[in-house]
Amino acid sequence: MTQLVLSNALQSYLAQANRFPLLSAGEEFELAVCLKKHNDLNAAHKLITANLRFVVKVAMEYRNYGLRMADLIQEGNIGLMKAVKKFDPYKGYRLITYAVWWIRSHIQAFILKNWSLVNKGTAALRKKLFYQLNRDNGNEGGRLEDGGWGMEAEAFASNLSPQTSNTDTDYRDVSLNNEIGDEETTYLDILPDVSQNQEDAIAVAEEQGIIKAEVSNALQMLNEKERYVIESRMMAEPTLTLQDIGNKLGVSRERVRQIEEQALKKLRQLKGLKALASNL
Repeated sequence: MTQLVLSNALQSYLAQANRFPLLSAGEEFELAVCLKKHNDLNAAHKLITANLRFVVKVAMEYRNYGLRMADLIQEGNIGLMKAVKKFDPYKGYRLITYAVWWIRSHIQAFILKNWSLVNKGTAALRKKLFYQLNRDNGNEGGRLEDGGWGMEAEAFASNLSPQTSNTDTDYRDVSLNNEIGDEETTYLDILPDVSQNQEDAIAVAEEQGIIKAEVSNALQMLNEKERYVIESRMMAEPTLTLQDIGNKLGVSRERVRQIEEQALKKLRQLKGLKALASNL
């Protein structure tokens, strides 16, 4: 039987997150407009809680980095809250399409900040990509002050995240086929598909969860050689060296480095990525 290791606190949190109803596109739009026009914190709360399950799904993708799931979820919740605050419903896409960038950004930053706790052999592959795409962008502070929110993001996220003591672990054996709380959803439903391609790593969610989106589209904007270099250098496991790639392409090591820099420059300038650059 397939097993997943989870703590009682995390199981309880998953059950609670699953109880909040998903919003239709129309409901989400109305709440987002209400928040944008009137700074309605009740609307903000509904938008946040309706998407908590997606934070868990994203956090699960980083479960092998050696950090507590409760901490990853809390960081993801901070990102979700910032996304809700900045979300523009008139752009024509769903909240989670935008929020997934914030969620991932906060989780990734937390992993890098806690570098000594991470398995370096695995995480180094990710760190390179995080750094290359994020190095030219600034960070935003942790307070949700603008517009009168007047609350600490970290403190609020803590109330929305699994609560564990310092002596608790995040883990114990449970069946992935077990239902979460009283719902029909199982633990298996919230786990990411580990067999999916790296091109699909950035995902958006509608009713069934997170689906592939901006990154795969962004990579398609590169030419074949640029895409091959980015995937080989930053998204493959193990990654290839400049010399390895140069040998395959029949060009010099320096030429591969130039192609890599050119591709990264293109990615930073793409409209979809540039609009979200403040959170990277």
